[in-house]
Amino acid sequence: MRNKALLSVIAATALLLSGCGSISSFMRSLAEEVEVRAVEATARSETETITPVINAPVVVRPTPTAIPDSARAKFDEEEAVLINLYERVNPAVVSISVSRSAGGRFTAAGSGSGFVIDTAGYIVTNNHVVDGADRINVIFSDGTRARAELVGADSYSDLALLKVNRPPERLTAVELADSDEVKVGQRVIAIGNPFGLAGTMTLGIVSARGRVLPEASSTGQGSFSNPDIIQTDAAINPGNSGGPLLDMRGRVIGVNTAIRTTNQTIFGQPANSGVGFAVPSNTVKRVVQALLSEGRVRYPYLGIQGAFSLAEVGDQFELPIERGVVVGGVVEGGPVARAGLRGSVISRATGQITRLGDVILAFNGQPISNYEELIALLVKNHRPGDRVTLTVWRDGRQLDLTVTLGERPR
Repeated sequence: MRNKALLSVIAATALLLSGCGSISSFMRSLAEEVEVRAVEATARSETETITPVINAPVVVRPTPTAIPDSARAKFDEEEAVLINLYERVNPAVVSISVSRSAGGRFTAAGSGSGFVIDTAGYIVTNNHVVDGADRINVIFSDGTRARAELVGADSYSDLALLKVNRPPERLTAVELADSDEVKVGQRVIAIGNPFGLAGTMTLGIVSARGRVLPEASSTGQGSFSNPDIIQTDAAINPGNSGGPLLDMRGRVIGVNTAIRTTNQTIFGQPANSGVGFAVPSNTVKRVVQALLSEGRVRYPYLGIQGAFSLAEVGDQFELPIERGVVVGGVVEGGPVARAGLRGSVISRATGQITRLGDVILAFNGQPISNYEELIALLVKNHRPGDRVTLTVWRDGRQLDLTVTLGERPR
């Protein structure tokens, strides 16, 4: 509650100052808030905790340090905040190197970043950083290293959970923010190891929310996507994968996962082009809990094969509706097929719809405009076995279909 109150004060201050455009004043208030939190932290127990991300070990908030007057004289308010943030968070960010065994010898097979989420030694990174590794080493910001155990991984979200055997007092953990509160335009920071350059910090903004990234594998029962992805222009390059995307208070809002590249390369690797993607922190919380409790993540499954937007079919069909998702196909015997959802008939020669299927208007009463929204609502809020309602438009009328969700094929 105290943090929310502080954020409200800062937001109100920013609003009052927006008329005179005083960004400097806003950053001064933010720097002062960091100092206030530091004073409060020293007055409380050094083992202050927040609501656990996982059921067993408790997530520990990194304790802010006050910005000394000498630093204020050397740096402006924004610089002081960024320096303070880096010094607090960087000890929680690690470099990850993986190797594979061949002929009895281990050979380097890749590297990336990660971050400590609690002092029991749990570390989050990307699945693609450690996929196929026979040995995983973690290098901390002080240069020390430790062997890591793979606790579990999830290819759909591209997340993996590691564990190191290291005393709690030698670990610094980060706080996971509520990524549903992230706003386009807010300042963000990435810390990681691009091109092997340890402890690199970059600054940017949230460029967009709700992006969708394809999952690396697919099955004959449909291809799958990772929804609700955060897009940022903070510089992210190979080696940043698995590192944290942070808000201006040092809380993790996402895991840096991918970049959209041009033909430009550096050292033969794709280079940042101002479009990076991060898996949201709320997905991290859900996946970590599942990996610890069940060893895997169970995803709900509708059994829809492809979808079209209304804009894509607007030239062929005149529909008296403004939003919705046109169903491309349905998996035979799948959940929506059993509920009676109808797919479209598509010409193999032209790829055009020759007979329009159902148009999904709402999911559990919430209107949807595109397939990405549908998948995000499904994955974030439901589990296999749940019953949901699809409101569809069919042959000029609206009807509700009740669907019992299946489990996504592994």
